[in-house]
Amino acid sequence: MFTGIVEELGEITAVEAQTEASRFTVRGPVVTEGAKHGDSIAVNGVCLTVVEFGGGTFTADVMAETLKRSSLGALRPGSRVNLERPMALGGRLGGHLVQGHVDGTGTVLERTPAEHWEIVKVSLPPELTRYVVEKGSITVDGISLTVVEAAADHFTVSLIPSTLALTTLGLKQPGDPVNLEVDVIAKYVERMLGASAPGPGDTR
Repeated sequence: MFTGIVEELGEITAVEAQTEASRFTVRGPVVTEGAKHGDSIAVNGVCLTVVEFGGGTFTADVMAETLKRSSLGALRPGSRVNLERPMALGGRLGGHLVQGHVDGTGTVLERTPAEHWEIVKVSLPPELTRYVVEKGSITVDGISLTVVEAAADHFTVSLIPSTLALTTLGLKQPGDPVNLEVDVIAKYVERMLGASAPGPGDTR
């Protein structure tokens, strides 16, 4: 489980194409400190498993399903990525509960700079609209953010200078893809309410 608080802006150093998969090598000296084989690290919001590590880098295998459902397939050597290790049990929950399971991808539509922040508009897949509400939480490329405006086909977030300087959202331009993960609590509530809804002939 992650919190959406990016620890480090890393870099893809190599991408090795495999049969229905790819192996990524990622530079991240902060997140690899004390790393072990089998550890989890979120890369742009996608939970990946450490296969090899050393010298401030780690490698991870990315399956075809993950490449299809996320924006990781667009990464190339030199691409910057957001990195986060899982939250330690008993640690502070600085953002919100993030699983590292991408629900879909959006596209940066607009960037509107202001004096002390920047508003970024992101497209929203129709199947995710019902999970996104104003002042609710959403994960964009692994970053826990608060929704400013929620519309049927897009949402906006307000980014402070620290977020712009320390994450990929300071680099993304209109047309660039981003990974989206909605609040898992909303999905569980929907499932439970659906299961308890009266069916045909039910008199509850």
